[in-house]
Amino acid sequence: MTGIQVRRACPSLLAPMETGDGLLVRLVLNEPMKLHAFIGLCEAAHEHGNGTIEVSARGSVQVRGLTPLSVPRFAAAVGALDIDIGDGVPVVADPLPDDPAALIDANGLAAQLHGAIAQAGLTLAPKVSVLVDGGGCIDLDTLSADIRLRAVPSGEGPRFQLAFAGDAATAVPVASIARDEAVDEVMALLRAIAARGPEARAIDVLQARAGGQSPRAAPPQSSRANTVGRHALTGGAFALGLGLAFGHAEAGALIELARIANANGALWARPAPGRALLFGPLGDAEASATRQAAERLGFVAEPSDPRRRIAACPGAPSCAHGLIAARALAAEIAGRLRLPGDGIGLHVSGCAKGCAHPKATPLTIVGTEQGCGIVRNGSARDKPSDYVDPADFGAALDRIARKTREAVHA
Repeated sequence: MTGIQVRRACPSLLAPMETGDGLLVRLVLNEPMKLHAFIGLCEAAHEHGNGTIEVSARGSVQVRGLTPLSVPRFAAAVGALDIDIGDGVPVVADPLPDDPAALIDANGLAAQLHGAIAQAGLTLAPKVSVLVDGGGCIDLDTLSADIRLRAVPSGEGPRFQLAFAGDAATAVPVASIARDEAVDEVMALLRAIAARGPEARAIDVLQARAGGQSPRAAPPQSSRANTVGRHALTGGAFALGLGLAFGHAEAGALIELARIANANGALWARPAPGRALLFGPLGDAEASATRQAAERLGFVAEPSDPRRRIAACPGAPSCAHGLIAARALAAEIAGRLRLPGDGIGLHVSGCAKGCAHPKATPLTIVGTEQGCGIVRNGSARDKPSDYVDPADFGAALDRIARKTREAVHA
């Protein structure tokens, strides 16, 4: 089944990818879904896939367990729903609609960019991306992008900081631009990337401009709110952010959650960066009731939930490359190992590719032919310092916890 055939049924549905549990389809949403459409998407995932739905670190929706026969049926079902799915270059924007803290309408600009990119017909590498951060209450600092726009206040009104190739801490600053210059500037940069070849990325353009020298990174920027939790909306209502444990949930649980949110007054759902879903608008009492129901269903309802500190890929058997059951191990660890500090403290990876979290973490557990490899202050690609048999992993947790504490306090 080719991507072209899939797009005939649903023009914006991205091409399926082979995994250990069948085909996976990724959807990049441009705006919130009405709850009936979100429920329809979950029902389609249950009927045509294996019922597992994921929200990625970047806020994309992934549906697993499809087959060559079921992909076009799933595409047709999604195509009949009222869902605005992106196509072409991913443009990631603020996940929270009606954010009173936003300096600039990031989603409005993202829509303009979608149109301009589609009209230009550029040939770009599949992973080229653009990020638009309107300066609202939920930041996009941890997400990497080829081109980053972040709204900041100035004496002349809000402007965008334009940066290249990285997240908020590592991207290279290019310029400060006005809102009405943003589309032209981004398109000029995308054309420069495309001119260097179909596999080029922003870093290639940067190195060419710098004469082969390593470009200077932007200074780190402070983070704002965690996606999980309650967020004020214009008009006095709230959006409730709920995390999917290790980025995945069953379609049935998501349908039940959506129906509860709808009964409490919510009208829409939107996937958000950090493997989360936003529901809104909700009143104060209704947001509390929805949060309590989400906890009963196994969703992450508090930013302090230890599962938020752990990144885990599907692992075996869901991924063909997985050598350990990464998410099952992550769930066991979350209940037994306390991780100090902020951010991702532990990465459980089914193999050395490290798809769930390519960066270094204080502790990484990676699937290898020798069992669970233990990497401290490194990534899944680094050589493990120790190995543990997956069958004996529970007994090894105390030793890992002790060494992790020693590494943190060293």
